[in-house]
Amino acid sequence: MDDEQLAERFEANRPRLAALAYRMLGSSTEANDAVQDAWLRLSKADSERIENLNGWLTTIVAHICVDMLRARRARQEAPFDERLPEPVITQEGTDPEEEALLADAVGVAMLVVLDTLSPAERLAFVLHDMFQMPFDEIARILDRTPTAARQLASRARRRVRSAPVPDPDMTRQRAVVDAFLTASKNGDLEALVATLAPDIVLHTEVDGEFIHLRGARTIAQRAIAFSFRAEFARPALINGTAGLVVATEDEPIAVMAFTVVNDKIAELDIYADPDRLSRLDPAVFN
Repeated sequence: MDDEQLAERFEANRPRLAALAYRMLGSSTEANDAVQDAWLRLSKADSERIENLNGWLTTIVAHICVDMLRARRARQEAPFDERLPEPVITQEGTDPEEEALLADAVGVAMLVVLDTLSPAERLAFVLHDMFQMPFDEIARILDRTPTAARQLASRARRRVRSAPVPDPDMTRQRAVVDAFLTASKNGDLEALVATLAPDIVLHTEVDGEFIHLRGARTIAQRAIAFSFRAEFARPALINGTAGLVVATEDEPIAVMAFTVVNDKIAELDIYADPDRLSRLDPAVFN
């Protein structure tokens, strides 16, 4: 095929490849880099010898992502560098087609758990459970046996089960988040506690520090302490679920991702580190 046909077929695959890379890397920026790297490799390859272009691209992006995860870990002093994945922020009331895509988005809570997996576990789980790739193909990518690939996915699946699954009804999600915001603005501790699951987990990044808290009253008390910022909050979709962005006219303050389960907030992930916020698209705060 000629260069134009090859580019057209690659662009047709780009959304799927980007989705794969984001689930692997937890960063849309790095995911786009991985997909672009795949295009550069394709443009230099002999495309006439590629029998299954979709499969070839999937394999290439998978290899690139595993290499990026391994390089990321090699740079860290600790086995796992606690951090929140890069959020995907969109405005509520988007067009139906975009809302359909967001319905299949991976929530922040899921990505937090995926970040605890080894690169091989993450690849086996993502390719099999999210992209329905057979284990014999995954085994070839990882240079393992199909049995070993199956075991990797199984171990990953046990970890992933710990991630709360958000309620599918966006209207009910938003009602819970709105109740949280109203209680926060009013400084009403008991009303805040009522919006939270008893064993709620909070992850937050601020000033380069990763903070992990658990328990409804502990987290409600922390929210009360920062209630003066609630007036700057407005609704947004964070990885396809109800969330808030908090910003003044001068600067972004926070991004808050809520995981609502059975009409209670089961997990709250707050991005408040100025360096992380500065790397997000400024348009999401306007």
